[in-house]
Amino acid sequence: MDLIRKMVVCMICLVVMATVICLRVSAYGAENIVTNAKASVLIDADSGRVLYSKNPERRLPMASTTKIMSVILTLESGDLDCEFTVDPDAIKVEGSSMGLLEGDTVTKRKLCFGMLLPSGNDSANAAAVAVAGSSERFVGMMNKKAVELGLGNTHFVTPSGLDDFTEDHYSTAEDMAKLTAYAVKNRDFREICSTASTSIDLGGRSVWLNNTNKLLSSCDGVFGVKTGFTDKAGRCLITACEREGITLICVTLGDSTDWIDHEKLLDYGFSRLEKVTLGGEKYEIPVSGGSKKCAEITCPEFTLSLEKGDSERVEKRVILPQFIYEGESGAVGKIIYYLDGGVLKVCDLIIN
Repeated sequence: MDLIRKMVVCMICLVVMATVICLRVSAYGAENIVTNAKASVLIDADSGRVLYSKNPERRLPMASTTKIMSVILTLESGDLDCEFTVDPDAIKVEGSSMGLLEGDTVTKRKLCFGMLLPSGNDSANAAAVAVAGSSERFVGMMNKKAVELGLGNTHFVTPSGLDDFTEDHYSTAEDMAKLTAYAVKNRDFREICSTASTSIDLGGRSVWLNNTNKLLSSCDGVFGVKTGFTDKAGRCLITACEREGITLICVTLGDSTDWIDHEKLLDYGFSRLEKVTLGGEKYEIPVSGGSKKCAEITCPEFTLSLEKGDSERVEKRVILPQFIYEGESGAVGKIIYYLDGGVLKVCDLIIN
């Protein structure tokens, strides 16, 4: 009898524990989330939908999260695996380092590992010279790219994020989230920022690089992106996390408890979203100028991350010509999907 009683108690405990685990996330509401960040934002990477924000447009120093822009410009410059000798003056810089020495042989790709893993200021300066000829010209490229990406509250002064000598190096949580959403679409960037550690050959010697982002190993689904710290900026952290096909980006600036806050915000964001499949519709359209009377057209299936329950309110508008001519191919119409009056997705209708 005692054995049965113990088994029942154990089963009840397991059920209670499972319930607590399931409710831990759903118990968070945006109004109940408290962070120590001066500014923060949580977005759905695919749609840009803001799930949580605190002072998202406040201009603040962002320390080494700056290197996200430096890396993406370096990757987009091409010739990633051509070897060259580092500029001896560029690597003479204070702060975090990948350990470059005068005479070392590198590639742009290796410098990107140096920027994203140990947050090397030496690798950021070396990459700037390799890409643009000088740090000054590279910073000009950084600010031009910021304009192209619509980062209206961002201005760069250094490739590395060192900012003690200037008040003009700043961004916002909102802008850094937009920049990161762009960056993680780059396959090379995603591969590098998700690397926990690696050995880099520098032409006759090698260095071991460790990623400063401990959430890579401690938080389910995190695959990047960048830590940062200066006395002025405080602790800065940007994470990207994917679970069940949904990718979230979390940014905190000036946050003394950033590791804890990111896990909390990510759990909250994933509790709100679900992956929804849309498309797959088939229609017939009259054909003119041939023996075939009708042609079948299809909207390919696609997936979107929506807040739970939103899929019931999705509406669509089909735009088609009155007919097509025989022999036409490709897209001949569109379907526009709406949620509460806003455009979710525009998809082509394709002739089968």
